[in-house]
Amino acid sequence: MNKIILICISLLLIGSSGVNVEAQNRPSDKIRATLLDPSSADVLVVAHRGDWRYAPENSLAAIENAIKMGVDIVELDVAKTKDGQLILMHDTKIDRTTTGKGRVDEWTLDSLKTLNLRNGCAIRTKHTIPTLEEALLLAKGRIMVNLDKSYDIFDEVYAVLEKTGTTDQVIMKGKKPLEQVKREFGRYLDKVLFMPIVDLDQPDAMQQIHDYLKGLKPVAFELLYLSDTNPAPKEVARLLKGKSRIWYNTLWDTMAGAHDDDQSLENPDRGYGYLIDTLDASILQTDRPAYLIEYLRAKNRRNLKAPRE
Repeated sequence: MNKIILICISLLLIGSSGVNVEAQNRPSDKIRATLLDPSSADVLVVAHRGDWRYAPENSLAAIENAIKMGVDIVELDVAKTKDGQLILMHDTKIDRTTTGKGRVDEWTLDSLKTLNLRNGCAIRTKHTIPTLEEALLLAKGRIMVNLDKSYDIFDEVYAVLEKTGTTDQVIMKGKKPLEQVKREFGRYLDKVLFMPIVDLDQPDAMQQIHDYLKGLKPVAFELLYLSDTNPAPKEVARLLKGKSRIWYNTLWDTMAGAHDDDQSLENPDRGYGYLIDTLDASILQTDRPAYLIEYLRAKNRRNLKAPRE
């Protein structure tokens, strides 16, 4: 009898161990581990509003396709409805992206759910506006999430993160100085990843970076600059080497010295390559995630994982 009991206990322990290993091997956990390692050579890819060339921006289908192509982080925008529900929506009005008109905060969730999303060509689609909860449940365990436009309503956002069990998948960001972030957001700094946004064309940019390095040690900095005549990007690359990752946006030419998606279509080494090789960028937010992933694989900067279902 004792022998049988020991065997049963052993089987239970093995089964329990297997569950833990599986939980630790989720795609989002692997991405997070890479994100937290500034010495990793992998360049992380962020899909701006999801893969909006495939499906409407901020839609569940746009998130799903970003996941399938192997994107690491999906950037989503959060808004609040008239009845206090959190949805995905970039604009304060619904005119551009839906079949409705008016401000988001003038519509209830039920009424918004009767509308259809429009694609990038303003054509009506079958897709509808997702709630933040629906989006997080779709992303759970599969991809990291950067929540934009949510700083001022983060108390409500965090409740959804806890409900969905996705607090470890979220990256928050903001342009505010460290002391203000600690005052306004401090209770969340040990719960979610926070990334400062620093405009390197501003006179206090270097001081902001030094303050954050001393007081918070962020996992990454999102940096902005207009022209390569600014020496700060190269200086920051040297300063942050081995300390924090550098995030640049290649969405349009005013965000990263004109090294954007358009330049990269003509010459990816001058666009993406300059940011990676010269400015030590290791996170790029793009409107062309498939194209960027292909480039990174060709340059052996994409060893993190293959596309996943």
